[in-house]
Amino acid sequence: MNEKATVLVVDDSATNIQVLAGILKNDYLVKVANSGQRCLDILTAGPLPDLLLLDIDMPDMDGYEVCRRVKADSDMSKIPIIFVTGMDSDDNEEYGLTLGAVDYITKPIRPAIVQARVKTQVMLKKQSDKLTFLAFHDQLTSVYNRYFMLEVAGQKVARTLRDGHSLSLLLLDIDHFKQVNDQHGHLVGDQVLVAMAQKLMEFNRKDDLVARFGGEEFIVLLDFCDKDSAVKKAEILRQAIEDLMPAGLKVTVSIGIAELRSGKESFNDMLKRADSALYQAKEQGRNRVVVAID
Repeated sequence: MNEKATVLVVDDSATNIQVLAGILKNDYLVKVANSGQRCLDILTAGPLPDLLLLDIDMPDMDGYEVCRRVKADSDMSKIPIIFVTGMDSDDNEEYGLTLGAVDYITKPIRPAIVQARVKTQVMLKKQSDKLTFLAFHDQLTSVYNRYFMLEVAGQKVARTLRDGHSLSLLLLDIDHFKQVNDQHGHLVGDQVLVAMAQKLMEFNRKDDLVARFGGEEFIVLLDFCDKDSAVKKAEILRQAIEDLMPAGLKVTVSIGIAELRSGKESFNDMLKRADSALYQAKEQGRNRVVVAID
């Protein structure tokens, strides 16, 4: 959150770009585009900026159309847009705001106005990003939280059943975690949880989803992964965690695995089978991987 915010300046006039970049360069990372299409190309390539300063009157694609396309894209739609334009009628401003812009600055460019408006919108964007992060992530470990996992898991299950690929679930529980807290204190327990989460994220592929499900339990949802592949990955994770030694302590995990059954099985059904397999792993002596019975 302390990194410089990125502002993308879009204008077909090199002079206007130079002026706006000069106003903002000391406080922000400034990127520029000299056309509407170039702006969309930059946004598509990523990473997304924190704010878009957008001219309206451009030859190939006007700012209104750029705004419409940005707001219609689920990934780009949250980028705040400020129109910076010589079109100064109330109708123009009202139309721009109706399309989803957050502000409207008229030319000639006044540095103090640009700085103040940009600062306000960047601050609001950063606050919104932080709230979104806190809503979907576990505060301690920064992996996804239970709420987000349940939201996304249902979508993944529906897609898996529709497309016919594999989906597997790892349910991990830190062995004897209560003893860690009782003998070494909750701060050490927190260090163990953070180290555990980081290790899980190291093994995380783009299509995988890692979440803290509650207490010392974590879930890894493995997209495009059958149970045999899930077992191999779980064994690697189990050994890596045993070797981890967070806070100088030897920590082990028990892991239950379930692969989504074909048909109409829900995420909760798969989770119950993984939980049953986890219980078996605990009963069999912990620090082991058990696969749910199909």
